[in-house]
Amino acid sequence: MSGLIPYLLFPGDAAEALQQYAAIFGGELQMFTYAQAGRTDGPEDAIAHGMLVNGPVELAGADAATGEDAVAMSGMFLSLLGTADPDTLAGWFDALAAGGEVIDPLQKRPWGDSDGTLVDRHGVRWLIGHQG
Repeated sequence: MSGLIPYLLFPGDAAEALQQYAAIFGGELQMFTYAQAGRTDGPEDAIAHGMLVNGPVELAGADAATGEDAVAMSGMFLSLLGTADPDTLAGWFDALAAGGEVIDPLQKRPWGDSDGTLVDRHGVRWLIGHQG
């Protein structure tokens, strides 16, 4: 059994977002459209369920159905603190920042650890860093 896995509802760009996360983090991406799932509450080619598994980062997502809210993150981050070596984390930071907005650059802090925050191009907020 794994730990907490975020499930994000996207405003119509779930396939793009999940493919980007798979390209950044690796792992296996599984996606099913509304048509494949027999759903009629959104476009047939929208993603009804997608999951990134078997890699260092696991997450799930879908396109928000008609009447559902899409992801709008405020007051929280998805934290990747210490989940990989410093070079890998720096690469993830840069890849997630592309097309998004860096809130606070990845940098060494007064207490000796390094971290940074960003919002990726899909509106997902990330906290990335490592000890030392």
